[in-house]
Amino acid sequence: MKFVDQIRVHAKAGDGGNGCCSFRREKFVPRGGPDGGDGGRGGDIILVADHDVDSLVALFFEPLIRSKRGGHGKGKDKMGRSSEPTRVKVPIGTIVHRAGQTSHDEVEEEPIADLSEPGQEFILCKGGDGGKGNTHFKSSTNRVPRQVTKGYPGEESWYLFELRTIADIGLVGYPNAGKSTLLQKISAARPKAAPYPFTTLHPIVGVVDLPDYHRATVADIPGLIEGAHDNRGLGHEFLRHIVRCKSLFFVLDMAGSEGRSPIDDYQSLRKELRLYDPTLAAKPFCIIANKMDLPGAEENCKIFQERFPKLTIIPISAETKTGVNTVIDYIAKNVLKPISDEELLVGPVE
Repeated sequence: MKFVDQIRVHAKAGDGGNGCCSFRREKFVPRGGPDGGDGGRGGDIILVADHDVDSLVALFFEPLIRSKRGGHGKGKDKMGRSSEPTRVKVPIGTIVHRAGQTSHDEVEEEPIADLSEPGQEFILCKGGDGGKGNTHFKSSTNRVPRQVTKGYPGEESWYLFELRTIADIGLVGYPNAGKSTLLQKISAARPKAAPYPFTTLHPIVGVVDLPDYHRATVADIPGLIEGAHDNRGLGHEFLRHIVRCKSLFFVLDMAGSEGRSPIDDYQSLRKELRLYDPTLAAKPFCIIANKMDLPGAEENCKIFQERFPKLTIIPISAETKTGVNTVIDYIAKNVLKPISDEELLVGPVE
């Protein structure tokens, strides 16, 4: 299935129904007063953050969102039916920006909605109010009013939907560093893993089962290259998915099998994150020294530790699953906040 994490959509809420011009006419009431009902209200468009949706692909194929208009008023003071709101399910982590009245307008920098909680709702467009029937215009001097008002139009505009993956941990590294293989070994996710760069083309989130019935989510983003902060190699498309992660794991090819130095890789990755968003460089992180089963990895890891003695370094071989349990233990002890027995039994205090 195609992965879509950014798309422009046009939303139009329902117009209100028109008011009715009607007069009471019965057998023994030949000159009854006005009895035209009001029009119904148009349907709203509501965005709902749903944990079962992981991509904006549905809106990619249907970028026009419409809601029904309200029913027109009728005689005998019958009000038109108000339309039900149109609910659109979006992934958790969707940010909404207003994009003006045409598809070519610039996008506002400040978001109008940030759907970061399951079940969170946001009214994207409000439906128009219904028009007034002629019964509202009767008076002592105007006993036969024929004035009515039409329904008010519903709100409409272009919007930019942007998905930013929410996960506890983000895996950061150069292409072919072993991020996808690591995610396969610690979770039930099955990203494609192959011995060539850019095997992963879109973010994949896996769930890691931890002791005491805890769970952690890990996001594997495509490999970064030098200049990613300037959107080189679709850097912006990938980097925004780790902005919300609580912690970062730098996955380094400690054997230098791609002809690069692990120290240079680490410094370059830190630089790219800092230039893209300074808050990324301030997040807690550790070093996953991968490919320790290859020649030269032990020596490179020792040099790396001497160069950065204060960093937490976890030597592993994702391919052979060596050291993977150490990674899981680190997640349980350092990434997730432990839940006390009192919180587990009693729950949060209001």
